[in-house]
Amino acid sequence: MITPSRASTTTWWRAAVMARSLHMMAFRSLFGGGGAGEAVAVIRISVERPPSSRVRRVHRAWWVAAVTFVAIVGAAAFRATPSVLIDPLEGEFGWSRGTIGAAVSVNLVLYGLTAPFSAALMERFGIRRVVTVALLLVSAGSGLTVFMTAAWQLVLLWGVVVGLGTGSMALALVATITSRWFVRRRGLVTGVLTAAGAAGQLVFLPLVAAIVEGGEWRVASATVALTALAIAPFVWWLMRDRPEDVGVHAYGADGPLPVTATPGGAGAAAGRALRVLFSAARTREFWLLAGAFGICGASTNGLMGTHFVPAAHDHGMPVTAAAGLLAVIGVFDIVGTIASGWLTDRFDSRRLLWIYYVLRGVSLLFLPSLFAQSVEPPMLFFIVFYGLDWVATVPPTLALCRERFGDAEAPVVFGWVLAAHQVGAGLVAGLGGVARDRFGDYNLAWYVAGTLCAAAAFMSLAVRPARRLPAAL
Repeated sequence: MITPSRASTTTWWRAAVMARSLHMMAFRSLFGGGGAGEAVAVIRISVERPPSSRVRRVHRAWWVAAVTFVAIVGAAAFRATPSVLIDPLEGEFGWSRGTIGAAVSVNLVLYGLTAPFSAALMERFGIRRVVTVALLLVSAGSGLTVFMTAAWQLVLLWGVVVGLGTGSMALALVATITSRWFVRRRGLVTGVLTAAGAAGQLVFLPLVAAIVEGGEWRVASATVALTALAIAPFVWWLMRDRPEDVGVHAYGADGPLPVTATPGGAGAAAGRALRVLFSAARTREFWLLAGAFGICGASTNGLMGTHFVPAAHDHGMPVTAAAGLLAVIGVFDIVGTIASGWLTDRFDSRRLLWIYYVLRGVSLLFLPSLFAQSVEPPMLFFIVFYGLDWVATVPPTLALCRERFGDAEAPVVFGWVLAAHQVGAGLVAGLGGVARDRFGDYNLAWYVAGTLCAAAAFMSLAVRPARRLPAAL
């Protein structure tokens, strides 16, 4: 049986419509009516009408973004656990909060230091391979914690293994996805993917807290491990490295985007990451962005993410209630980060950062006076306010990296800026625990973080307008 092609079917359909229209014209000419002018209009309208309404397909970039969102949620599942496991680990093993904080510190620092190299590895080996391996590392590191008996094992598993895994899916992944797959809506997609971390916190933190409250912290770790393991096959199946792999262009692009080739193996990818660092480090803007983002990490992941729950528990608040508040921060973080991405597409990123850091600093200065045995309205106001600002800084920071250093270098440069973010987070995660052991509360940590946010605001405002640098290949 011969099946007509789409082109021949369309030609046949147009001929039929024209014949019918000519027939109607002749009929009206004989018996009165519209006349030839109307018939010609009928012919024109009919011929231009498509044979059938075509269903508009969703661009493949949105599917890639959706898979990336799920992968980041899986990685964020582990990042939701340390704050609620501090007390159980302290009670079972007798480890001090400084020791536990050191493991979290190693995790956060490696999370950041891995990011620029993971961005280069994604260029060399592909996003799909790197993200799949990263999920397997998170699963292995979290799952093996159920067998640990010594503090060094905590540092190895929490700090090193999981740090490498989560770092490979850090915000450098967001930068790579948005640079390769999107030309339009980059700010919005950056905001949505950044909010994936908060979504993971929202989903897993109350669950982990409820499990831990029942005295089963090992079950909580196993839950995180199984979640990361379950997501890995979907990433391998649905993720694609570049639009050209599936025969499309990036969303909003008129043609293929330039491809940065990274010949060689992992060593060559690492060499590129270092060359990009040396090139960017010669600019004043890199250090301003890295310094401000380091303070961002110190005031969010390092302090709030690690020590908010134990700080609230110090004031008599149940762990589940404190974890619920941190999850609510995650809810409003999703709203704030997506809104920040939308604003980044429309307003000066430097001014947005100035506003975000000032508001965050002011809120942290008030926090010590808001802790109580129960959740009071002022604390709820703080949670909503702080949640809107939690990682709203990411879309404008990434936009400034892209404007300043170009699309080819932006993912790697942002990876190094993120490394500064996590170094700041790691330092404060450790120092916050030391401050609690030394002074008996976290008040000094909150005040210092609030003051540093003011410095970050002015550092962001001092970034000069964009100027492209030669690519470091």
